[in-house]
Amino acid sequence: CLHLVRCPIWGSCVTHTRSRIGKKMDKDKIKQGVKLILEGVGEDVSREGLLETPDRIARMYEEIFAGLTADAGEHLAKRFHVDNNEMVIEKDITFYSMCEHHLLPFYGKAHVAYIPDGEVVGISKLARTVEVYARRPQIQERMTGQIADAMMEHLKPKGAIVMIEAEHMCMTMRGIKKPGSKTVTFATRGIFTEQDALCNRFFDLVKN
Repeated sequence: CLHLVRCPIWGSCVTHTRSRIGKKMDKDKIKQGVKLILEGVGEDVSREGLLETPDRIARMYEEIFAGLTADAGEHLAKRFHVDNNEMVIEKDITFYSMCEHHLLPFYGKAHVAYIPDGEVVGISKLARTVEVYARRPQIQERMTGQIADAMMEHLKPKGAIVMIEAEHMCMTMRGIKKPGSKTVTFATRGIFTEQDALCNRFFDLVKN
């Protein structure tokens, strides 16, 4: 179902799809849909090369859209007490997602950081959090904010920042056809919205 949230980037209300935690994908519907698309483009769904394509795509969608039934809070639940509250950064997290407008991939690198407030989480859990939101029909702007919001909600840090650099196949293989072009988005929360020096330090660490 859809509900309205205030977009952290534009400030206006936008629709946002709730996570379908606990629900299963209907692979039969996916198979039916794939057959209709193949027929729609003029293909013969009974020819040898396409006979198993609907089943392959149903199984693939179960994997690449697994984030619809995942909860970032599960990955960020186990935390460790620390005395040091310096910036924690995980950069160059490779991700693959699907643009919800054309159902074509966009992919690239995510860079995330936070300032702990007495607790840290295992580094791999930051990458898993990125995966939760990447493996959904997405737009890059929303995904960036969702990752930052999840870190703030579950880690309770002093601040969080997320930067995503991605190439979108809807711009490279169709439409304007500009391969190699990158879209860059970032979201800041907490202390990162107040201190430019912290943001600059983050960007320097990402570059280096």
